[in-house]
Amino acid sequence: MTMPEPSADEQFYHLSDSERAFLKIETGIHNEDELKEHVMSMAKAAMAVHPYPCIRRLGFIRLKMTRNPEAYEHVLNLGRTVPGAILIELGCCFGNDVRQIARAGFPSENILASDLRGGFWDVSQKLYANPPTPFKGAFLAGDVNDPEFLSILPQLESPPTEPAPALKSLTSLNPLHGHVSAIHTGSFFHLFNFEVQLEVARKFAGILSPRPGSIIFGCHGSFPTKGIVRASGTNKMYCHSVESWTEMWEGVFSGKDKVEIKAWMTNSGKVLNPETDFWMLYWSVKRL
Repeated sequence: MTMPEPSADEQFYHLSDSERAFLKIETGIHNEDELKEHVMSMAKAAMAVHPYPCIRRLGFIRLKMTRNPEAYEHVLNLGRTVPGAILIELGCCFGNDVRQIARAGFPSENILASDLRGGFWDVSQKLYANPPTPFKGAFLAGDVNDPEFLSILPQLESPPTEPAPALKSLTSLNPLHGHVSAIHTGSFFHLFNFEVQLEVARKFAGILSPRPGSIIFGCHGSFPTKGIVRASGTNKMYCHSVESWTEMWEGVFSGKDKVEIKAWMTNSGKVLNPETDFWMLYWSVKRL
């Protein structure tokens, strides 16, 4: 018997006040029923791109950056005070977070969003079809596991002397070596095993600016004790604890005196399966 294709589940359509306000502004739709219909239509289109569990649960409408308020405000301040400060988001999906922080004041022309699947960005252009101010940021599809797209580069001790490349000219993230002021990921690291998570962290460290205050931050699935945890269906994921996540980044940057690391977890309940609590790890790694 053929199993039905997974579909987006409207039981997960619940919005915080800030998410509702953001969606109304960026879509130009203010009627509640019409907004829900529009979001569910875009969710169906996104499931056709790739049926991630977070798409089925409408995770693409959640605002994640603002759930780490200290890091979020720090990045906003970088955008206001550091000339040409670059923000990139890996695993951006629909790019709601980069659009939101641009709406809050980070110069959108200095933002680059990236995802493995460019189809999600195509759908986002339909979701956010009528914004009052166009988003001027760049999008670049690519696989962080491909060294042609992002390699492990040496961490610079001083800022590069050459100017940063134009974001819309890029075909790879490697030319951003040492130029990036802020890197964000949401629901990204838990897609990989332990070894790949470490490798990606080292890649991020290479493109991060050596200037004090440059920051990597985000959130993803975790567990109070590190190890492999059941996710949805038969899927499993490697989850860090607060302690192991902190230790990993200390190793990436060769010591506690190089970076300030903050991390904490919240329990989201049994949202992936009826037996296992899903914990979200919120974190930031800031250069000192």
